[in-house]
Amino acid sequence: MESSRGPPRVKNKAAADVQISAEQLLREAVDRQDEKIKAPTQRFADLEELHEFQGRKRKEFEDYVRRNRIQMNNWMRYAQWELEQKEFRRARSIFERALDVDSTSVVLWIRYIEAEMKARNVNHARNVLDRAVTILPRVDKLWYKYVYMEETLGNLDGVRIVFERWMQWEPEEAAWSAYIKFEKRYSEFEKARAIFERFTIVHPEPRNWIKWARFEEENGTSDLVREVFGTAVETLGDDFMDEKLFMAYARFEAKLKEIERARAIYKFALDRMPRSKSVKLHQAFTQFEKQYGDRDGIEDVILSKRRVHYEEQVKENPKNYDAWIDFARLEEASGNIERVRDVYERAIAQIPPTQEKRHWRRYIYLWLFYALFEETTSKDLERTRQIYQECIRLLPHKRFTFAKVWLMAAQFEIRQAKLTDARKLLGRSIGMCPKERLFRGYIELEMKLFEFSRCRQLYEKYIEWNPANSQAWIKFAELERGLDDLERARSIFELAVDEPQLDMPELLWKAYIDFEEEEGEYDKTRQLYERLLEKTDHAKVWISWAQFEIGAPDGEGDVGDEDRPVSDEAKARARKVFERAHGRMKEKELKEERVALLNAWKSFETTHGSPTDMEKVEKQMPRKVKKRRKLDDDSFEEYMDYVFPADDESAAKFANFLANVQKWKADQNGSA
Repeated sequence: MESSRGPPRVKNKAAADVQISAEQLLREAVDRQDEKIKAPTQRFADLEELHEFQGRKRKEFEDYVRRNRIQMNNWMRYAQWELEQKEFRRARSIFERALDVDSTSVVLWIRYIEAEMKARNVNHARNVLDRAVTILPRVDKLWYKYVYMEETLGNLDGVRIVFERWMQWEPEEAAWSAYIKFEKRYSEFEKARAIFERFTIVHPEPRNWIKWARFEEENGTSDLVREVFGTAVETLGDDFMDEKLFMAYARFEAKLKEIERARAIYKFALDRMPRSKSVKLHQAFTQFEKQYGDRDGIEDVILSKRRVHYEEQVKENPKNYDAWIDFARLEEASGNIERVRDVYERAIAQIPPTQEKRHWRRYIYLWLFYALFEETTSKDLERTRQIYQECIRLLPHKRFTFAKVWLMAAQFEIRQAKLTDARKLLGRSIGMCPKERLFRGYIELEMKLFEFSRCRQLYEKYIEWNPANSQAWIKFAELERGLDDLERARSIFELAVDEPQLDMPELLWKAYIDFEEEEGEYDKTRQLYERLLEKTDHAKVWISWAQFEIGAPDGEGDVGDEDRPVSDEAKARARKVFERAHGRMKEKELKEERVALLNAWKSFETTHGSPTDMEKVEKQMPRKVKKRRKLDDDSFEEYMDYVFPADDESAAKFANFLANVQKWKADQNGSA
């Protein structure tokens, strides 16, 4: 019995008597293949039969490439077949003919090069590569193939020549990295250093300077690393400075135990870089101070540096409200209430220069954040109330206002259990500067308090202020319906649909129709559809009416139920609606709406109708025809039109009539 403490031990570690190699496994796999699934082989009796077969294949390939010259796959299959026949000169000729057709096909060049390399025609491959990189110097894959071949052949000087030709085109960073790795493989560090110098001139991104510094750290001296970092900082300047560069520089110095030098690098960077570009640098400096400094030093350094940074920002642009908000957040984190108040007071003193709302959008948040700080952190409720009052007094309400300020002030009073003050505040806001958001917020407050009479008054004022707001009418009616006052809700809908100007009348009509349908008033629902169709002949209205008739009950005692089967009477009513709609649209020549209606009618008959009904609708389905019409600039354009069978039949009858008239006239002239 094996022990459960560990894996079983191998007692005999000697080699097996019979050794099985990979070659033997592959041979057995080939030998044991099923004859049925092997690829068919063709055998030739003599050389003449082989030549005849080759001639037929060449004729087939020539036909392919003649029919479609620009299809490179045909050329490459042709050349590959010649290579399989060991006809290298013919294959080379085919590749050259294909290049005459399209010399920019990268895949074709690669196949040509690989064919020459596989046949060990080194000079031919070199010539083809030289031509390829001359014609397509921006295709890196060809250059990689070129240097790989030369390095495989051990021609290091040739590799350098190819790389130098490549670098003259200033390729992507990966190409330069490949050149540097090549020199590192052969320990040519001076040459790699020279390539890095040219590399950072062509691609002066900070990450490339960091790569150079790492190279010097591995293969050079610390002085060379410092020289690289110093050159990078000087070259990039303040505009293109990157935090990753300074982080790498400081970590290098910390690794050498040069703590003061690393700290100086961090401070140098933090003094010159904006906060938006130095978040990770701040985190790295904090981690550095945690490792090599004390706690007080960490907090003081970070806060003082960030404080200086924000002071510089607000000094440069006092109207930079985002900087003031970040500054206040910093002081809130420090926990010094007096400092926070000082920053907020200085910030709200920077009133926007013009009375344009876009200039006040960020400024108003200073007041809101200030009030929230006093309420939640310092717990000074009277000061919070004064902040809201002063903010409301400052806003130019005759030109614009901010509903958020009024609502937050009212919510603050509610939290202090002063409901009357909150109502006075919101009533004052509606009287001074009515806005939809203020009405909605005030109504929502009264709804939560179940003061429905106040909600009615607010909705009346809301609609009186903006009678075109369909949503306000709908919400008002929903309120009355929720209170089981259906007559009042119906009256509100009636007043709404009589309004001459509505922003979304389709939503209002839909809500009114749904209301009557859900209440079981099917006759009133039909009357509403009739009234709506007096205003519009849109296909969606007719389709909606037909769908309503499908679901409507037949008699007064019947109750609408989705699961009950559709009766014949309901089908007849829906079909009658479709027929009316089709006649109306045919009369008014509304082709697009007529097509949409017929599609809906067809779907209805497919589900609920008989084959005869379906055939009747099918006969009315139009066909698309392409027509031309003359534009204002005497040009013509093509467009798609619908030709309906009924219209087409009328046109045919009219043409028949004209032909008969002309024949009669000709007979009359002949008899005379």
